[in-house]
Amino acid sequence: MATKKSTKPVTYPKEILEPVKHHLDEELTKLEKRKAELDVEDPFSDRSRVDDNAAVDTDAAEQIGHMRVSALKQAMDRSIIQIRKAMARIKIGKYGLCERCGKFIDTDRLMIMPESTLCVSCEKLKEK
Repeated sequence: MATKKSTKPVTYPKEILEPVKHHLDEELTKLEKRKAELDVEDPFSDRSRVDDNAAVDTDAAEQIGHMRVSALKQAMDRSIIQIRKAMARIKIGKYGLCERCGKFIDTDRLMIMPESTLCVSCEKLKEK
């Protein structure tokens, strides 16, 4: 008589996931706070800038400042998305499993990047 295999994936114990969830939550809070601080640093957020007929070099410096802030905010947005995805995977019981191939993500990778949702092999394929 054949026995039915369990289809429920093996997951990490709650004792391991709680500190990870706490760390991810702290990182998310830090990123969102830093992103709000960047809004203040953006030269384009200064309303008096529109009325100011600045010299070309000042305008160029403002452009560069705005581009820097925009690039940082984009990188932060990507990190925020990754952290939220990892937190959602904890909630549904799939944390530590690659979202592409379904294999376990190496624990060393998760220790360094707890927001990882792809194993190293799938991450390399994604980067190509």
